[in-house]
Amino acid sequence: MNADPALRAQDISPGEREIESRAEKALDLLAVARKAIGGVVFGQEAVVEEALVTLLSGGHALFVGAPGLAKTLLVETLGRVLGLHANRVQFTPDLMPTDILGSEVLEEGADHRRAFRFIKGPIFAQLLMADEINRASPRTQSALLQAMQEYHVTIAGERYDLPRPFHVLATQNPLEQEGTYPLPEAQLDRFLMQIDVPYPAREAEKRILIETTGRARPAPQQVIDADGLMDIQALVRLMPVGASVVDGILDLVRAARPGEGDPVLTQHIAWGPGPRAAQSLMLACRARALAQGRLAPGKADVLALAGPVLKHRMALTYSARADGETIDAVIERLKQRFA
Repeated sequence: MNADPALRAQDISPGEREIESRAEKALDLLAVARKAIGGVVFGQEAVVEEALVTLLSGGHALFVGAPGLAKTLLVETLGRVLGLHANRVQFTPDLMPTDILGSEVLEEGADHRRAFRFIKGPIFAQLLMADEINRASPRTQSALLQAMQEYHVTIAGERYDLPRPFHVLATQNPLEQEGTYPLPEAQLDRFLMQIDVPYPAREAEKRILIETTGRARPAPQQVIDADGLMDIQALVRLMPVGASVVDGILDLVRAARPGEGDPVLTQHIAWGPGPRAAQSLMLACRARALAQGRLAPGKADVLALAGPVLKHRMALTYSARADGETIDAVIERLKQRFA
């Protein structure tokens, strides 16, 4: 861990020492986990890091990328390495809420008495992959996204709690928008991050060609289990955050809101991120610091995660879109101001 030896000797309280000890153990596990994931998913180091940060923060992620960029493989690999019970749902226009949540069926027992029995849907998993989530109807999307926020479903007046931990990793194809149902802004806010998945670099793609077209394909090994992941998630919330980092998060998020930030920067923004964005950025910065072997986040974490945390919580004005402006460019200018 990156810590001053003098501080270790005299200025660290017993509570801080316990946090540091737990963090060192977590760091060892996370290093092995990242190596296991990297042995299966090639050339997407930034995407893997952001996905891990999302899970360590206890949140959900939306992966946006063209077909064939290993989004499904990454989710499957994360489930195996982290020891989570995983399910996958392919979203289609005819998918109904009950296809995800579950439904009650009427059964007749040996005594000829009839009773309803609840059959759980695929949402009752610790890691749910919602493949091409924007292809489902708004009603089905809403059922899933409500469960993501409340961590339970209600069927026929009965409440059924979802497993813990519970994470949704959804995918979205940005190329084919015909016949899709874009997620409403209020529902996009349920995702801690939007993770853009780029094409791999040449060397990474070369490795993909060599290692995935032979007889044996690499298989990930379990490194952590569900209880271990929840322990790390609890540790993330115990990590201290300096006042300068807190102020930096607030300044960055509030500067992205029309009427609060610099008019020159916000003239292109129709609506900006709310308090949940600041909460998400705070948790994500803590998780990134832990994953990189630090006990507390710094300004670099805020700047590195500003894009994935904010981009799906903002919208441009019509005139800005007509002029070719992009959310990414606006966020970059906001980051430059606070760098």
